[in-house]
Amino acid sequence: MRVVLAEDQTMLRGAMSTLLEMEDDIEMVGLASDGVEAMELIESHQPDICVLDIEMPRMTGLELAEQLKSSENPCQVVILTTFSRSGYFQRAMKAGVRGFLLKDAPISELVAALRAVHRGERAISPELALSFWDAENPLSAREREILKLAGDGLATGDIAERLYLSAGTVRNYLSEAIQKVEGKNRIDAYAIAQKNGWLD
Repeated sequence: MRVVLAEDQTMLRGAMSTLLEMEDDIEMVGLASDGVEAMELIESHQPDICVLDIEMPRMTGLELAEQLKSSENPCQVVILTTFSRSGYFQRAMKAGVRGFLLKDAPISELVAALRAVHRGERAISPELALSFWDAENPLSAREREILKLAGDGLATGDIAERLYLSAGTVRNYLSEAIQKVEGKNRIDAYAIAQKNGWLD
């Protein structure tokens, strides 16, 4: 199988590439330090699989996965993460990601996952699967709705008018949402909820 690897930490990228190259059935066709570079390599080399770090400069692994899906690129995506966040996982599944693994897992687990994905299967780290199974979105449907509007820049009065609620009720919902996601203010709360996939 032909593989592109995107990881912004130079040392880790080199070590992973060397270890993967030792496998008879894996050919590394490109290494990238960010999502934009990875997209260019995928378009020029047409690999079977791309292994993407979730947090990268310029374009994250999830943003790249979403772009590949929207452009109907056949390259399968395996995400590597140090973050056990259910929102990331939900967003990854929506983007058609086939593998979701912890960065500190042994290389043998990554190799096995690449082979499984190449066979058309999914591969998810057991530790991640368990934590995601237990995780729930802390926001109610109404809190999500109001937080989205606040994130779009609408003032409390405008949100109240749009949703036929009193300004006091909107403030209460916003206050509750901010507390639940542990944000500093409504914009911070929106950013946190967005990052965790709680607004979808």
